[in-house]
This record gives sequence, structure tokens and C-alpha cells, in this order.
Amino acid sequence: MATTVSTKPQFVRDSVEAAIPAAADLSPHDARLDHPARLILKAPYFSSRLGAAYVGDSLEMLQALPSSSVNLVVTSPPYALHFKKAYGNEHKDRYVNWFLPFAKEIQRVLTDDGSFVLNIGGSYNKGTPTRSVYHFKLLIALVEEIGFHLAQECFWYNPAKMPVPAEWVTVRRIRVRDSVEYVWWLSKTPYPKASNLNVLKEYSEDMIRLNRNGVRGATRPSGHVIRESFDKIDAGGSIPPNVTETDFDVPESMMKMGNNAANDIYTKRCKEAGIKIHPARFPALLPKFFIKLLTDPNDLVLDPFAGSLTAGAVAEQLDRRWIAGEAVEDYLKAGTFRFEDFAQNPLLF
Repeated sequence: MATTVSTKPQFVRDSVEAAIPAAADLSPHDARLDHPARLILKAPYFSSRLGAAYVGDSLEMLQALPSSSVNLVVTSPPYALHFKKAYGNEHKDRYVNWFLPFAKEIQRVLTDDGSFVLNIGGSYNKGTPTRSVYHFKLLIALVEEIGFHLAQECFWYNPAKMPVPAEWVTVRRIRVRDSVEYVWWLSKTPYPKASNLNVLKEYSEDMIRLNRNGVRGATRPSGHVIRESFDKIDAGGSIPPNVTETDFDVPESMMKMGNNAANDIYTKRCKEAGIKIHPARFPALLPKFFIKLLTDPNDLVLDPFAGSLTAGAVAEQLDRRWIAGEAVEDYLKAGTFRFEDFAQNPLLF
């Protein structure tokens, strides 16, 4: 593992060939012919066995990548929140126009069977107990203006979300706690690479009982036909729904994951090093689910709003190549701790 603070040159993409540095300029990790660091003419801030992280403007990094070179983009950009985060948030009224240049480049760099997984949260309108629809406007623009296909809507239940805005939730008590975020699975074409066999969950006790006792063919009141083969468990697990609950490995009924860990190794190392902890990390199990669902080993995963390198560290653990971009150097610096932790504990993610 090599760590390097990048200076100039800036991100450049004149052609695929021009974007491949000479092997002599690369670290031992990056010298592999298929290593992602060979795709961008700029020294990575950090590189590992399978990936590279770059500090700087994420749009410039996207523009530097060759077309059709990425199998999966999984990311969580800054939301249009009423209260600003330390890393900065674009205003709701400008959010769609701000994000669309990123979306155009994401579509360009994706392979034809590639996917774009976008985690985005909602927010309240200023001064009133009503919700903004900025994220729905963004989804419509991604489909109608950029040309993405909406493969599926998924949802992340975060029990760690605070009851805000306090004015409406805990003071006047006229709203309930908002704890669900959207995870939109978009694709470049209607048929992206995907296999739910990679994310099967354990069969429930009821399903095992049905398999043991058998089931008669029947028709539900809804008109859905239950065939006698309904009790088969040959696939090795049940198909997870789009609202999923993670346990240790694969989702079950809701993507239920907190993002407020205070005693994990990443947090402890940040405190020891005096580095500011990223204020809006998504849990490792979220990118893990989609990386397993939508990619194969050695595919390339990209996170242009990488934060603390969660997606890159998960991709590495799953034997996927990865590229990450982040504007705040301290976030990347802290993210490198994840790779040290993984080396000591391969089951970390």
C-alpha cells in the first residue's frame, strides 16, 4: 500500500493512451496493467492493491476517465440540506443544475451494462413543516434529460437519524422522525449486469416449513397464482426485496443501518490522529450489497464523492478494482485507515 500526496499535474484526458502513466511513474501497487491508477494522468493521493483515490475536483476526475471504463458508480453526494454540513451543500433550488454535469460524465464513463447507484436524502423546506421535492426533480432529470433508466428504487432505513427539524418534531410535535433515505439504482441501458443470486438471504423459518410440508396450488385474493413449486428452496436463499434490512452480511427486509458508530476502528484512528471525522458516512453494508449485486470480481467501481473511502475499502475486500475522488484531503487521509484495518481484519466489511 502506498500513500502519496498529489500535486500537479491536474486531471487530463486527451485519449485513453494519454491517460495511462508510464510504469516507471507508478507505485508497485499501480504497475499492474489493469490497475485503475493507469487510467488517469495524475498521481493518486492513495493507492492500494486494487484501487486509487484522488484528491481534488470530482468533476475533473470524471472527465479524465476514459469512456465506458467503469462498471459501477456507487456514491452519496452532499444532500441539499437546510442546515449546512462541514463539507458543503448545494442549495435545493440549484441542486439539479449542480449535479447534472456529474451525471453526464457518469453516464459517459459507464459500460453499457453498468449501473449508477445514488444514495440521496430528502429535507424540509425552510420555515415550514413541508418537505422539499428536490431529489425527485433530480431523479426525473437523470432519466428524462441525461437518459438514465431507473432500474429500481431502493430504500435505506437509518435508525441513527436525529429527530430534525426540532421545531416540527420535538418542539411542536407535528411531524414524525424522518429516518429513510432513497437509494436509486439507475442504469445506462435497460439491461444492466445484475444477479440477485449474489445477495440471497437465508430462508425464513416459514419458507423452510413450507418446503418440508409442501404447498398446494392456490390463488390469492389479489389474483396472484401460488404454484406448487412455490415451496422450492433450490436457489440457496430467498430473493431480497428493494427495502432491505442488513444483518451481518446480506440485506433482509429493510436496509437498516446506522451511520453513527463511535467505537469502530476508523473513528478511533481519526481521534488518535486528530483528524476530523466525516460527518455523513454511509455504512459499509450499503455499497457492499450493490457491489455484490451489480459487479463481478475485477470489475471497476467508482465513487466520485468518496468521503472516508468506504466504497473503495468494500470494493477492495470484494476483489473489485476501484477509483475514488474527494475534494477534502483530510477525509481521504482518514479513509486510508480503513485499508490498514482491513489488512489486520479481513472480515471488517
